[in-house]
Amino acid sequence: MTEVRIVHFGPGAFHRAHQADYVDRLCRIDPGWGIAAAALRSTGTIEALRRQQGRYTLAILGETPEYRPIDVHRRLFGPDDRAGLRAQLTEPGVELVTATVTEKGYCLAPDGQIDFAHPDIVHDLADPDRPVSLAGWLALALADRRAAGVAPFSVLSCDNMTGNGRKLRSAVIALAGRRDAELARWIAGEAVFPDTMVDSITPATDDALRARVRAACGWDDLCPVQREPYAAWVIEDILPRGAPELAEAGVILTGDVAGWERAKLRILNGPHSALAYLGLLAGHETVAGAMADPQLAATVARMMADEIIPATGPGSFDLTGYSADILERFRNPAIAHQLAQIAWDGSQKLRYRLLDTMADALKRGTPFALLARAVAAWIVFAVRESRAGRALNDPLAGEISARALDPAPAAALLGWRAVFPAALVEVPAVRTAIIDAACSLAGEAGLTIGG
Repeated sequence: MTEVRIVHFGPGAFHRAHQADYVDRLCRIDPGWGIAAAALRSTGTIEALRRQQGRYTLAILGETPEYRPIDVHRRLFGPDDRAGLRAQLTEPGVELVTATVTEKGYCLAPDGQIDFAHPDIVHDLADPDRPVSLAGWLALALADRRAAGVAPFSVLSCDNMTGNGRKLRSAVIALAGRRDAELARWIAGEAVFPDTMVDSITPATDDALRARVRAACGWDDLCPVQREPYAAWVIEDILPRGAPELAEAGVILTGDVAGWERAKLRILNGPHSALAYLGLLAGHETVAGAMADPQLAATVARMMADEIIPATGPGSFDLTGYSADILERFRNPAIAHQLAQIAWDGSQKLRYRLLDTMADALKRGTPFALLARAVAAWIVFAVRESRAGRALNDPLAGEISARALDPAPAAALLGWRAVFPAALVEVPAVRTAIIDAACSLAGEAGLTIGG
């Protein structure tokens, strides 16, 4: 049986379609790298995996669909098994901890540092032996390993944030320092938190996928996952000796994760979010459906070519070719990636996906009107949903709706410093571009909004 040497936080669809597939390939070379998966809040995926002894199907949907059985999750921990997870994290054989908990799972303030006012962090400071946050669990586990004389594990954040490893490292050290200054120094000196970039379009699992897998594979898989054929996992090349030979499984080890990360966040994730909000306002449901709208597809292509690439480059690889590949990936008819799914957690994504690019465009003197239109689309989407009484899927949903229902919602939202940095949106040209675009989009959607 494959030994557990990796613990993963957040066993959702992306992890199981992406990192677990890489680990599955790694285990064909070195079978000692099984995964223990831990869900910090929800139980649905863990329970489904338990019923299938950790096995599930990965559907790779391209011109010719491929179905891969994945069987690398050796142990499964739900929120009710804290003791088991704590013991697993202390095991000397665990050398790598990975995480896909989305941007909101890091409990960071707008400046990228840990938010000590966040309810989860407040809880973990008051009760450090019963953590609820990722940073809290890592600080506790590293404290346990230090006390037991066990070397620290390495930590790989696999979420879409710039400098994800550096930010998680800083958060864990800061939280640990509130408990034990010596522990914080030990983590800073001994533990490794490489930056990473992950990429593969991964729609949510639905009944249509389950039916497809049943027809192709002959069994009722409760938790199959799907993704496009393209996948990339880029890791900063600072893992210590004894780390898995991830390059043998197709991982890219590099000293320039920032270049990959910046290109992916801006050239793929930025247009993805733009498509989500603009597409939903135009009545589309999927990425491929939105890309079949000639006007919307042209807008996104122009945004990438005229605004995102000039504000991002030069890069260490061909950004124009990369953007052309992304547009083809967006058009993939085999992938029904729901725009509503991409629209989730917009308050956490706007800075990394759109606002940072706008800030660089401002510095470089390059255009940003279409980027402003994408940001405006988020504002109008929030207004439309709030006025209709529909709940937003966002950790800050209450505050978003309160501002979206203001008589001047665009101004109310742009004045929200948890999302919009003053240094950007108080620039008159930027503010005017966003508000004008919001008024225009609202009119197209049959809404009236004040600036």
